[in-house]
Amino acid sequence: EPLYEIQKQVNDLWQNLLYPVTRGNDTDGMIYATCEMKPSSKIDADKPQVTGQVLFKQYYSYGKLEAIFYLDGFPLDNNQSSRAIHIHELGDLSNGCDSTGGHYNPFRVNHPRHPGDFGNFLPKEGKIRKYKTNLFATIFGPYSIMGRSVVIHEQEDDMGKGNNKASLENGNAGKRLACCVIGISNKNLWEEKLPEVMDKKKR
Repeated sequence: EPLYEIQKQVNDLWQNLLYPVTRGNDTDGMIYATCEMKPSSKIDADKPQVTGQVLFKQYYSYGKLEAIFYLDGFPLDNNQSSRAIHIHELGDLSNGCDSTGGHYNPFRVNHPRHPGDFGNFLPKEGKIRKYKTNLFATIFGPYSIMGRSVVIHEQEDDMGKGNNKASLENGNAGKRLACCVIGISNKNLWEEKLPEVMDKKKR
């Protein structure tokens, strides 16, 4: 119990130290981040060339993370499998998406319980348009995802049920198609993309 209290106090201190924008800005405590998706320089030319954005929003400091997945460039046929999307440890694109490290796993737990294990996304008409709430990852504090990367994989995530070591590390999701580095942004992109994503959800 005392250790838990100490950890909470340390986390609170980090939350205050790592506030990523100045207080009193025009977002009223809501922080936005964006990740500009680009195809990996290491994939073959015949693979999907995925572009677009993954956008994040979170209320400082204990709000739940929300995300918009706004991605293009998948095959147009609707018979393809879902694609896994995860947060990876490093924001290093020097060797394409291969240099982003493994899944961001600060709590040393098995996949799919890493903070950025977002699961599978099924493209429709070559696009992914998805809005997710109550995500486990966070923009703030010592476990912040800022400066890390989002990676789109070639295959479906087996959600840790593949009965092998790789399944518990990365879901056997296959090669890395595209990636991006997460950075602070203003609210414009979020407000621009959200109506289209919500409209698709209704249909």
